[in-house]
Amino acid sequence: MTIAKAAVAGVGEGTGHRMIRNPVLPGFHPDPSILRVGSDYYIATSTFEWYPGVRVHHSTDLVDWQPLGGVLTERRLLDLTGTADSCGVWAPNLSYANGLFHLLYTDVATFAGGYWDPQNYLVTAPSMAGPWSDPVVLHGRGFDASLFHDEDGTTWMLSMRADWRPGRNRFAGISLQRYDHGERRLTGPEHLIFEGTEAGLTEAPLIYRKDGWYYLVTAEGGTTLTHQVTVARSRTLLGEYEVDPGGPMLTSSGRPDLALQKAGHGSLVRTEAGEWYLAHLVARPYEPSGRCVLGRETALQRVDWPADGWPRICDGVPAEDVPAPTGITPRPPSVSSEQFEDDHFDAPVLGPNWSTLRRPAGAGWIDLSTRPSHLRIHGGQSPMARHRPSLVARRVTGQRSTFTATCEFEPRNFRQLAGITAYYNSRNWYYLHVTADDDGSAVLDVLCCDSGRVTAAPGLRTPLGDVRRVGLRARLDGPVLTFAWTPSPDADPVWRDLARTFDATTLSDEYAVTMVPGEPEAWGFTGAFVGLWVQDLGAEGGYADFDRAEYRTD
Repeated sequence: MTIAKAAVAGVGEGTGHRMIRNPVLPGFHPDPSILRVGSDYYIATSTFEWYPGVRVHHSTDLVDWQPLGGVLTERRLLDLTGTADSCGVWAPNLSYANGLFHLLYTDVATFAGGYWDPQNYLVTAPSMAGPWSDPVVLHGRGFDASLFHDEDGTTWMLSMRADWRPGRNRFAGISLQRYDHGERRLTGPEHLIFEGTEAGLTEAPLIYRKDGWYYLVTAEGGTTLTHQVTVARSRTLLGEYEVDPGGPMLTSSGRPDLALQKAGHGSLVRTEAGEWYLAHLVARPYEPSGRCVLGRETALQRVDWPADGWPRICDGVPAEDVPAPTGITPRPPSVSSEQFEDDHFDAPVLGPNWSTLRRPAGAGWIDLSTRPSHLRIHGGQSPMARHRPSLVARRVTGQRSTFTATCEFEPRNFRQLAGITAYYNSRNWYYLHVTADDDGSAVLDVLCCDSGRVTAAPGLRTPLGDVRRVGLRARLDGPVLTFAWTPSPDADPVWRDLARTFDATTLSDEYAVTMVPGEPEAWGFTGAFVGLWVQDLGAEGGYADFDRAEYRTD
């Protein structure tokens, strides 16, 4: 049984008008691509090294959003074997034309030397539930690709143009090429239509047609505190494009007082009543210009079109509360399983809030049937490996939240471990786990990985005696992480706090970034997870059973 509770959707105080409360998709939900088909709204977001690839949410009012899970659920659609941290699926684009949903996504292979190796793919389906076609392989010239379906029936693919050559601008402008639906390939010449502004790092191109103009929306300034949304327009598709003289449509740069930082990477949507909104990424540091443990999140802003034709957001900065579309009336808050969920693993497949690392949730290591109402996870490789990890995790969506799980595990030796983790990437994580000592007796311990260096937390190793069924708990309280456990998880458990606090801010984009002179050696693009982790380092058949897992935000 999975039990979900309500998240809060705002109502304007004293007005009776519903408000959009930002971020609408809290936690790791970056690079939003928003789409309306009829009365249904969808947002697709980046997933990087996590399955299912391309996470999708649904709404009918822009206020309440429900997770649908991911689109790319199998290796036929996406192969993340060996994918490096923060590589994989970048900035998907969701569009609709000719009775089909079109999902365009980039699989980025590397950061080394500024190459990226971005391969673009396109899949289509008659509905968001699928079935999704085999991928069409498109160009690898750049990432953040999108499709523009023009009024004359033509379709065009846009992307940033990557230039690997030393001394050149790595973000070398926005290119455009026609896509032939019948032949399922790009055709005709590539056109360079925009080289960006002085803000630089021009990426995430989208085109919208309105009142005889082509509006080109891009992200600039880099996906950090200087991020922004830039708008340019032209009377013809191929340009020249004039940049909005009023400056960025949206940015939080230079405004450390704002709760929502890193505002940028936006996409527009028009409601049935003709109102416009911008979906864009933001982040919420725990202190001004500080670390963002929740990663890059998705927010919505209302967009007006004054007489001069340029789209405008109030004050050009991200607001936490935004009026909902006209006609959306107050009603009780909707249920969001991303804020509270008690999963007893009764379903035949994992629910939409669970993700798996670098490999799909397949029968070779995930088992929901052998032992009813239990998730059996067969152990995988070490935490540092990038091919066969056995990690089932969910996004941290609140600055204060608690994750608990009931675990049954009989380790044979020190090579077998199972428990819960607070996880950012392969180089930064904490792991409360059960394993075996040299004499075969079961013990509880905490491992910490800081920038790739693994240590055991001193003084926490606890003999378990005959106990093999334990409750495990991780608590995030802003920048502080704590762990607890109980030998009696089923009836009025008495939790035993481990006498140490841990730095939760190491589970952040900012902490994950490492630089070598002139180049990023590693980026951080994902955000914190909590989850269930099992290792069988000797490949000896070890597994753990999880009876339930509960996540709740305060």
